[in-house]
Amino acid sequence: MRGCNNMCSFCVVPFTRGRERSRDAFSILAECKDLFEKGYKEVVLLGQNVDSYYWSNPENNDTTTFAMLLEQVAQIDPSLRVRFSTSHPKDITDEVLHTIVKYDNICKHIHLPVQSGSTRMLQLMNRTYTKEWYLNKVKRIKEIMPDCAISSDIIVGFCTETEEDHQDTLDVMRQSKYEYAYMFAYSERPGTLAAKRYQDDVSEADKKKRLDEIIALQAQLSLESNLQDVGKTFEVLVEGDSKKSNKDWCGRNSQNKMIVFPKTDASITKGMYVQVAVTKASQATLMGNLVNS
Repeated sequence: MRGCNNMCSFCVVPFTRGRERSRDAFSILAECKDLFEKGYKEVVLLGQNVDSYYWSNPENNDTTTFAMLLEQVAQIDPSLRVRFSTSHPKDITDEVLHTIVKYDNICKHIHLPVQSGSTRMLQLMNRTYTKEWYLNKVKRIKEIMPDCAISSDIIVGFCTETEEDHQDTLDVMRQSKYEYAYMFAYSERPGTLAAKRYQDDVSEADKKKRLDEIIALQAQLSLESNLQDVGKTFEVLVEGDSKKSNKDWCGRNSQNKMIVFPKTDASITKGMYVQVAVTKASQATLMGNLVNS
């Protein structure tokens, strides 16, 4: 799908890419099948707000929701991994979550941007949810799918943000326990609602200080999450050589975590699925060894 109907005040996408348009389900399925037949092992269903996907067949008015599309793509073949991004917290449904649980090849990772942990900031950003509502959504995801990884987008220093607002964001991070996050200092975009309505009045010094604190906390949370995986065994899709050594393979597990492991089996090639037992972890990477099948 393309475009976005949400008018988040900091975002220029609705003005540059227009309203949401969902591609017809038949063309998406055909493309995914073609990719799989050509040897691709992973597809990503992509949209600015992918959970609001909705397509109506003009021939019979049958509708396809995102949960239905996700299931149809997963059914192409069990060895085709399916990921999706990005989810707006207000639109991801229990139906989608139960569909993820139903299929092993739908990856157990959800990118759920919070942007700010402060309800006051969220209202100024026009995000349409509160701090408490967002945390309840995270709780619901974990209830249905305890092994699901959650990542996020965070903006610091949005217009009028106070230290109290900033502390709310840190609190949401601690409660959500993100596996990783994309973190930015607010930068005004011409043409956005925020540029028209609000003054970019948080000092650069405060933005930098708060961003540093956000990054430091996320580094801690990422390390804690990765250390919990030590001793576990994951299915890994081999992507290629490790960045640091061509003597090691690297690939991702279902939770989108990078795993590095030595090339101890000459029969392993790029694009294969292997089982890897995690032996140690850093903030960004899991490291382990092949498990003999």
